[in-house]
Amino acid sequence: MPRLHAEPLIFCLAWAALAIAAAMTASIWMGILFSAGLAFVLMPLSAIVVSRTESMELERQVRWGLLVIAALALALLLQFA
Repeated sequence: MPRLHAEPLIFCLAWAALAIAAAMTASIWMGILFSAGLAFVLMPLSAIVVSRTESMELERQVRWGLLVIAALALALLLQFA
């Protein structure tokens, strides 16, 4: 069995936690939007970064940065709602 890498697992758990938090605090549609929206933005963005730079470290920074931006957007949405 292949070795389990902790960083991608932690990222997936953080992504799921953000979508669940959005669903519980705002609405189920907001949770779906966060989950699907991150997927539709993150996958092409990661592919572009890796194909142009071949830097997995930069791709990791972009991935986590996008997740942080989404979390801040949720916090701002809840602050002003």
